Amino acid sequence: MILGVIPARFASTRFPGKPLADIGGKTMIQRVYEQAVLSKQLQKVVVATDDQRIYAHVRMFGGEVMLTRADHPSGTDRCAEVAEQYPDARFILNIQGDEPFIQPEQIDLLALTLIEQTQTGIATLAKKIEQVEALDNPNIVKVVVSQTGEALYFSRYAIPFLRGAAPENRLGQHTFYKHIGLYGFQRETLQRITALSPTPLERAESLEQLRWLEHGFRIAVRFTEMETIGVDTPEDLKKLVF
Repeated sequence: MILGVIPARFASTRFPGKPLADIGGKTMIQRVYEQAVLSKQLQKVVVATDDQRIYAHVRMFGGEVMLTRADHPSGTDRCAEVAEQYPDARFILNIQGDEPFIQPEQIDLLALTLIEQTQTGIATLAKKIEQVEALDNPNIVKVVVSQTGEALYFSRYAIPFLRGAAPENRLGQHTFYKHIGLYGFQRETLQRITALSPTPLERAESLEQLRWLEHGFRIAVRFTEMETIGVDTPEDLKKLVF
């Protein structure tokens, strides 16, 4: 079984109550859930939250939801707790609760990558960056990918640094990739990474996937042409157009 989990917490530092924010007449968490259940590869989709307001709201619109512990340090840990309740789930997908435009086809691509690339244990997606402004936006995480299709590094900074290139000309001289915040795990791998302690690179960039790389885990990366828009702040919400 392939299980999709949508972590959703109310106490966001930059945007408290973000999962319940209204986007064109529906909450963000409802939009993410409705996109996820359209996936052809997922057999189950569950919202994972520690907040009674989010729990009640998901129940209200007919979604599946589970109350998890409040002390989880990351969404990945919340996914692992949900996975414990589904022992037949061989693969677990962490679907970010602040990506209201995530496409079912992207979820399917990630799931199929997990099935095909069993030697890595972790998979994620990336998209070519088209706008130069995105390079210097720390809320847009960049990823460098090896020739064999695995992640070398993730950063909030524009990597690689192009020596001698004018900032406005960088996209013409190199292909940069935006990381799509969608992860897939083999069950055993998920259990192992959630037992790891935070690492220096993770603390520096505030990116939990760097912990996995620092501990030697391999992350398969597949490319998508579809754009996604993550909502990190109330200002991001104002930019959304329906």
